Amino acid sequence: MILLLTTFGVSVASAVVPLINIELYLAGLSAVGSGKAVSIAIVAGAGQTIGKVFWYEVAKRSVDTAWVQKKLSAPKVKASYERWVEAMHGRPWYGGAVLFAAALGGIPPLLVMAAVAGALKMPYWVFLPTIFVGRALRFWLVLTGVEFLFG
Repeated sequence: MILLLTTFGVSVASAVVPLINIELYLAGLSAVGSGKAVSIAIVAGAGQTIGKVFWYEVAKRSVDTAWVQKKLSAPKVKASYERWVEAMHGRPWYGGAVLFAAALGGIPPLLVMAAVAGALKMPYWVFLPTIFVGRALRFWLVLTGVEFLFG
C-alpha cells in the first residue's frame, strides 16, 4: 500500500514539476522487482492525470487575462492559436487523438498539450480519460520493459 501511495505522490509531483522524472522512478521500481506492474501503472496514470489538470486549469483561467490577450495579438501567435482552435473546435476526437499521442508517446510534450487543451477549453470528458489511459499504458510499457530487461 505504501508503494502505491508513494507512486501516486511522485506521479502527481512529476506531472506538475517537469524536473521530476516519473519514468525513471518507475524503472527503478521495476528493476528491483516490485511485481505489480498493472496496479503501479494505473496508480501512476491516475496521479499524472490529476497533475496535468493543474496545467489545464492554469491555461484555461489565464487565456482571458490581459497579458495573454496581448501575447495572442501578435500575428504569428494569433495565427497559430486560431489554427489550433479551428482544428479542435467541434472535433473533440481530433483533440483527443493528439492528446493521446502526447500521453502515450510524449510527442508533442504532454505538459504543453495539457496547457493547450486548457486554453482551448477541451471538454473534461475527453481530457481526463485520454490522459489516464495514455499514461497508464505508457507506464505499464516502461514497467514491463524494464522487468523484461532485468527480470
